[in-house]
Amino acid sequence: MAKLVKAPALHWQILIALVLAVLFGVYLPGQVNYISWMGTIFLRALQMIIIPLVISSIISGVTNIGNAENLGRLGLKTIIYYISTSTLAILTGLALVNIVKPGVGADLNLTQEAELGLVEHTFKDTLIRIIPDNIFSSMTQNGELLSVIFYALIFGFFITQVPAKPRETLTGFFNAVFDVMMKVTMFIIRFTPFGIFGLVADRIAQQDDLGALVQSMGSYMLVVIAGLAIHALVTLPLIARFIGKINPLKHFHAVKTALLTAFSTSSSNATLPLTIQSVEENDGVSNKISSFTLPLGATINMDGTALYECVAVMFIAQAYGFDLTFGQQVIVVITSILASIGAAGVPMAGLVMITIILSAVGLPLEGVGLILAVDRILDMFRTSVNVWSDTCGAVVIARSEGEVLNV
Repeated sequence: MAKLVKAPALHWQILIALVLAVLFGVYLPGQVNYISWMGTIFLRALQMIIIPLVISSIISGVTNIGNAENLGRLGLKTIIYYISTSTLAILTGLALVNIVKPGVGADLNLTQEAELGLVEHTFKDTLIRIIPDNIFSSMTQNGELLSVIFYALIFGFFITQVPAKPRETLTGFFNAVFDVMMKVTMFIIRFTPFGIFGLVADRIAQQDDLGALVQSMGSYMLVVIAGLAIHALVTLPLIARFIGKINPLKHFHAVKTALLTAFSTSSSNATLPLTIQSVEENDGVSNKISSFTLPLGATINMDGTALYECVAVMFIAQAYGFDLTFGQQVIVVITSILASIGAAGVPMAGLVMITIILSAVGLPLEGVGLILAVDRILDMFRTSVNVWSDTCGAVVIARSEGEVLNV
């Protein structure tokens, strides 16, 4: 009996789809209508899961955090560290993308439907719009996703405040919904090669200056990698040195195996056992600290993902010739933080979260097609930064608790 041929890994399928899409768009532009529907269906599938995924992931995350030692001193320190470093990462990416402007010159055209979603708001309007007057209406309207996220945070928090029986029931329910949504999400991601083929071929066929688009994509990649490098090599070591009073270089050697694993697997969850082992055996962090901070970090601390999402959304806006206002950039920052918290620690999960931010500021979801081609490569870098931040957080918090020995 002939042996079955094993399908190549997803990232290889994506690369093959990308090459075929470019060739199709260049040499058969008149036939693009026959395959562009695949990209449209892929985007609609992503849109389909946004609301249930956001609600279930945030409520599940908040209720599980709330049950961990009742968010005592250790929990509070951990969450403050994670939110602070994610914010610093996003601001680093935001500064670079505004300085370099990698999307300027790509000269993509907005569709009429996309233009309708691009509504300017002042900072005051942004703050007001965070609180929904009708949560069900917010779920169905473009650009109102920040209201849905806010409601999910509030709902999740107050689940932790009710008596044990309803709390356990609701927590179990939203954990189950989140597990189902992750299965649905990973199922949709399996069709990414087809989505790329349809989206990229359509975009290439419409592009008058292909060289400008390629140059913009290269600049975009460099901005993301530069931002990740600054955060990983400057910001986090400074925090480790001056706040945690630890030796960053010694700590890096202690966890380098975990970082290499994160780079190769693009999954902070898959790396978690090795991460815990590294900080316990090589850094001397107690199990009390590592068993709390690192699993929590693998769930909500996504510095690299948050930076990437911010840069990607700004790049897409620039590529379409839309200059985001201060209020809209504030939305990008806030939503990037919240979306990175909701992102699962699995390959390409950040890609799904980008659609959330695009929806929050009213940008066209077809812009995802611009970054799909290089997402897997950047995923490896940002996952390494995610895990590096987790480990720095573990030793910084352990040092503040007197629970670290070797750094």
